[in-house]
Order: sequence, then C-alpha cells, then structure tokens
Amino acid sequence: MNRDSQVREAAAALVEAFASNDTARYFACFSEDASFVFHTQAQPLLSRQAYESLWQRWQLEGFAVLACRSSNAHVSLQGDVAIFIHDVTTRLRLAGEEHHLEERETIVFRLHDRRWLACHEHLSAPSLN
Repeated sequence: MNRDSQVREAAAALVEAFASNDTARYFACFSEDASFVFHTQAQPLLSRQAYESLWQRWQLEGFAVLACRSSNAHVSLQGDVAIFIHDVTTRLRLAGEEHHLEERETIVFRLHDRRWLACHEHLSAPSLN
C-alpha cells in the first residue's frame, strides 16, 4: 500500500473512532505530543492529555458524537509527515440537544514505527463565501 493510501486509511480510522464516540480508539489515533486548535476553544490544547481531559469534561456535561462524515479529502505527503485536509459534517449531542456542524479540518500525521499517527489537528468553521 502506498503512503497516500496509508494516510487516508489512518484518517478514516480516526474519523470512524470519533463518529462512534469510541474515546479510547479515537485518542489512540494521536501521538502523545499532539496539539489541537479548535475554533470553539479560546486556547490551543498542547498535548493529547489536555484534549483528553477536555473531552472527559464534555462527556460529563452530556457530550456525545452521534455521527461524523468526511468529504473532499486531500493528502499532501512531506516525507514522514502528511497533511490531510477535509470537510467534516458532524452531529453531536451537547447538554441534551442535538447539533449539526459543517467544519473544515486539517490533520497532520507523522509516521511512528510504520504507523501514521495524528500529531496536530486544526478545526475551523468553513468560510461563508
């Protein structure tokens, strides 16, 4: 399997784990030193542990992922690093209410012992053009 396919497979596994609300499998897709920038958060999260802690707080407040779909994917390979860009459509439950989100996301993957792990994620609202 070529690297482009491997990255797409790693991204699909990450999206599937997120869509399934499978916390352990989702966070296993990220390196420990991963960083996260979400348009919904005031500050970047500078480690997987920081994001996991936030996720746990969200879950205590009734957060759950109900569905997630990836589209318009593009992969840019840069040696042992790959940049994956896609649009994501997500249904969430927050505090008992369902929300439908249309966002754009960039995930940077890095090769770790023959496995592509996400080391940076940037989620943004799509432009309103």
